[in-house]
Amino acid sequence: MKNIIVLVSGGGTNLQRIIDSIDHGEIPNAKISLVVADRECYGLTRAENHKIPNLLIKRGKDFCENLEKHLPEKVDLIVLAGFLSIITQDFVQKYEGKIINIHPSLLPKFGGKGMWGMHVHHAVIEAKETESGATVHYVTAGIDEGEIILQGKVPVSETDTPESLAEKIHQVEYEIFPKAIKRVLQVSE
Repeated sequence: MKNIIVLVSGGGTNLQRIIDSIDHGEIPNAKISLVVADRECYGLTRAENHKIPNLLIKRGKDFCENLEKHLPEKVDLIVLAGFLSIITQDFVQKYEGKIINIHPSLLPKFGGKGMWGMHVHHAVIEAKETESGATVHYVTAGIDEGEIILQGKVPVSETDTPESLAEKIHQVEYEIFPKAIKRVLQVSE
């Protein structure tokens, strides 16, 4: 059984999709052994509702140090699912190849510092892009610079708002995130 740790900062809709994917066998031979949030959020409630061990570790420069103290002995994958804190370089190096993130754009476009959530969708629309999407990638020391695992695209129409684009991209995230997790876990076998 593969051990997945999920880090969240918000409502946890991608966390819910991962939980459902495991329950329905889309992600076989895996379990979420811990959900960690860096702030009070509904993601913790989702974990609680599914009886998944969970904990709040306040964001700050000692976040990764505190996180490590709570990780199980065997960690197969750490999934950043709407997680907004930056992971330290030491932590990334220690778990290299075992940390993935989902980003709401077609990386390498619209990634990096300050590019998260609605900031991304505003930038995509302002740049008059004709398509956007979501990217699942490995986490490295550089923000949104890791190797791409999977991408999904959506058209950007002239009538799209950041909110309507966000909704379209959420649907793509729900589609590609479980596939990417399954792929990464199979590679690590």
